[in-house]
Amino acid sequence: MATKLDTLLESIDPSRNYDDVSARVDHAINTFPMHRAKIEGWNEYEAFFGDFYRHIEKTVLRLSSDVPDDEGFYRALCSNLLDKAFGPSGSKAAFEMVRTGKEGGLYQVLKTVADQMAKQWAENEISARISHYWANLTLDEKLAAPDEYLQKYGHLLPSELTEGSAARIRVNFPKVLEEHPKMIRRMRKIFG
Repeated sequence: MATKLDTLLESIDPSRNYDDVSARVDHAINTFPMHRAKIEGWNEYEAFFGDFYRHIEKTVLRLSSDVPDDEGFYRALCSNLLDKAFGPSGSKAAFEMVRTGKEGGLYQVLKTVADQMAKQWAENEISARISHYWANLTLDEKLAAPDEYLQKYGHLLPSELTEGSAARIRVNFPKVLEEHPKMIRRMRKIFG
């Protein structure tokens, strides 16, 4: 019989989160109308990426069409993702890529924004599931959960985390759970 931890780990498996969200984002990218390979003006660039962000969000999250279309809001969200992906002046760096067509140009920037969106949504979903799991455990279950995890997955963790009584894992167990899908995903990429 599956334990509560087993059920949680199954629900936060990368195939149920990252891969599923990425597939929906890829579909949304393919349905976004794109009529050019370059954008040369800043205002056009901002409007285009605001529309792109809004389209991806509405498609992936299956939002109704009566959600307000606040262009400034979507531009700001997109700009934040670009800064996260390309550094402090990420929006400007991305604009140069789009304007010149270099380093993958418009398509690469679109793909980067979409990948960042997918990652963010998957991580939010995982975090919510872990919070719900952790909040519904008794104190005894909270004390036992790290032991169960270490028994099943301790061999995959760095030795500096598992040495001694594995205090760092016990103290930060919800954070360890948030890293679990990333670890499994990396391993699947390596061992294919």
